[in-house]
Amino acid sequence: MKRADYFLYGIVLFGWSTSWLPLKGQIGSVDPEISILWRFIIALIICFIISKLQNLKLIFPLKIHFKMALMGFFMFSTNFTLFYYASEHVASGLLAVVWSMTSIINIFMVAIITRSKPDYSQLLASAIGLIGITLIFIPELKVSELAFESLIMCIIGTISFCSGNLVSRSLQNENIPVMSANSFGMLYGCFVLIIYAFILDHPFRISFETPYLAGLLWLSVISTVLTFTCYLTLLGRIGPGRIGYATIVFPIFALLISTIFEDYVWTPIALVGVGLVILGNLIMTKSN
Repeated sequence: MKRADYFLYGIVLFGWSTSWLPLKGQIGSVDPEISILWRFIIALIICFIISKLQNLKLIFPLKIHFKMALMGFFMFSTNFTLFYYASEHVASGLLAVVWSMTSIINIFMVAIITRSKPDYSQLLASAIGLIGITLIFIPELKVSELAFESLIMCIIGTISFCSGNLVSRSLQNENIPVMSANSFGMLYGCFVLIIYAFILDHPFRISFETPYLAGLLWLSVISTVLTFTCYLTLLGRIGPGRIGYATIVFPIFALLISTIFEDYVWTPIALVGVGLVILGNLIMTKSN
């Protein structure tokens, strides 16, 4: 990877490592799909403003809008809805662990679609990293009686996210600017979220409590606009296998945050897990 790629990589790690605590703070007085709706309304307004200021293309044929709608369905609505609902019953660390499966799912989905052999060094790196993450978060699996149902929701949500990855890369291959694609993807995602809210008969309300609003702004600006732009840019530059590894590494940083704010207690098995993640990271960054 080039030096600029490492910089983008660092932003992705920071943005998503710091998203899990604010995400759990959104659960309670406002229904999950409604909180996500406010999050993406703020984010898409910012994205459209940035696109306009940069004179990026904003008029596209119907075929491109169809792909953007798919991106909105997979990446900017369904994925987050499942994770938000799952966060009601499991610890934030477990959410990060399941999300870290992105690296492996990305590789296999690309291999299936292109009918190509996956890079074995990437598979090895992903496997080592996931084993490490599993060792770190084994105790989290016993936190809630509803953990299994939440785990299934997270797995489906991760698959949905990976599907969005493939659509995003397809758009970049057609020279569609990432910011433009994100703008419309979030717009279409908001329509999906509104449909979900009507199906579930949930009211469109918002909490004006400071912690909720602060978390909403952080998730909208940092975790969504900044991080997704960097992530999808990297996706087009270095491929889904290597960028997918970011989703293995960031649970480590999420764990450090949990240590500070959720009194997570480190154990010898957790330290072994960290070592495996670092080893997997070295293998992944040296592949290709």
